[in-house]
Amino acid sequence: MMSEEARTALAKLRAGNRRFAEGKTLHAHQSNDWRRHLIGSQKPIATLIGCSDSRVPPELVFDQGLGDLFVIRVAGNVVAPDVVGSLAYALEHLKTPLVVVLGHQNCGAVTATVEAMADPNIREIPTVRSLLSLIEPGLKNLDVRLPIEKRIAAAVESNVRWSLRQLADHPACKKLLAEEEGILAGGVYELSTGLVRLLDD
Repeated sequence: MMSEEARTALAKLRAGNRRFAEGKTLHAHQSNDWRRHLIGSQKPIATLIGCSDSRVPPELVFDQGLGDLFVIRVAGNVVAPDVVGSLAYALEHLKTPLVVVLGHQNCGAVTATVEAMADPNIREIPTVRSLLSLIEPGLKNLDVRLPIEKRIAAAVESNVRWSLRQLADHPACKKLLAEEEGILAGGVYELSTGLVRLLDD
């Protein structure tokens, strides 16, 4: 049973995303007074691991303001060592009750991985190649017979699930889940609608 704090945080994100998709954003927690209120401390309602894509800023997508989200952004929302360190900080020091991994429609990093897996002759610079190698394990069961558009959509979701599996094995996340205080959730943001589809909904 999840904690009331975690349940409330997830409900706030759902409601905020609905407002965003409907063009009814509140733009809360953005005033000068609120900014001053945050000088000494922060108490975000959730930690969010998302893609660096410029079209998917989490605070806007969920209609949240200053201090509401602890956001870790990296191309392909991959679980890299620095991501794990930032997550551990959020869980241990900020005590966020909710961790969300957010992928998105037409993710460039996931698309590049799908293309590289289909054609070994594609060459990427070593630093990009190392990024793609973090995504590949989560796509090993991808149906290569799917048309490319559907294959990329399936890969985006598979990549979110892969990140969730890795996080679930992290000691800080295990503790959060074992004590039934928090939630680990995944979602896919649809560029076309502005909606976030939470996985297993």
